[in-house]
Amino acid sequence: MPAKHIRFDWAIKRLLRNKANYVVLEGFLSELLYQDITIKTLLESESNQQTIEDKSNRVDIIAETANSELILIEVQNNSQLDYFHRMLYGVSNLITEYLEKGQEYGEIRKVYSVNIVYFNLGKGDDYIYRLNSEFIGMNRGDTLELTKAQEKKFDIKKVADIFPEYYLLKVRNFQGTAETTLQEWIYFLRNSEIKEEFAAKGMVEAKETLRVNNLSDSERAAYNRYMDNKSYEASILSTQEFEVQWQIEQIEEAKMIAREEGRQENTIAIARSCKQQGLDIETIMAITQLSREDIEAL
Repeated sequence: MPAKHIRFDWAIKRLLRNKANYVVLEGFLSELLYQDITIKTLLESESNQQTIEDKSNRVDIIAETANSELILIEVQNNSQLDYFHRMLYGVSNLITEYLEKGQEYGEIRKVYSVNIVYFNLGKGDDYIYRLNSEFIGMNRGDTLELTKAQEKKFDIKKVADIFPEYYLLKVRNFQGTAETTLQEWIYFLRNSEIKEEFAAKGMVEAKETLRVNNLSDSERAAYNRYMDNKSYEASILSTQEFEVQWQIEQIEEAKMIAREEGRQENTIAIARSCKQQGLDIETIMAITQLSREDIEAL
């Protein structure tokens, strides 16, 4: 049965960059961050420019909120060992890119890094991980707090409000049905399906905006090409993984045969030595487990 809704990564490439569809992204981010998010604009940078011919397995988008915070959303399809480093680089680059030369450090904007990955990154069974920076005393175990002056000047409540927050969504780890509004979004990210009863923020709009049947002819053609590319990439990756595993199995089999041959040669050498020392065949058979015929042939 064909999917009723388009994949989120393709939606980011095309539909969700339209201001009329900001409500969909706002809904997803509001559910994830547990606060109401209003997108003022989507920002362009070298990292998130997309073209029609772009076949990258990483898709990203930068949103500026109504209170000037930055949200970097990245979708990664294929396995990447250094993706944690990639997350750090993306945020660091974003911070410096939007701090003009000569501006005081207090003008650095809060950054949320939302990473949606479709591969097994790290070791962990949860489907949502959050990294939120706090300074914890190594001796007393207390959390370092802001002074009243800092709270007033920067309009924040805690030190963590300054530092980036990272969200990692390992959507393949999500199993079963959606019981919360956030899980409704995770279910969609995993299955590209929005059930009629889903009621999370932005989900009502997403039900219609992201329907495959609502795409124009040109959009549907582009989407089908994109999905064909994904199928091709998945097939190539699967073939490569199979060939590597096959080669490993062949090497292990060759090693096992070599070990067996080595053991056989060693057993024959022992039997020959025993025979030269004048031991009777029954004793040699007991020592080496060789047959009478094999020993007599030596």
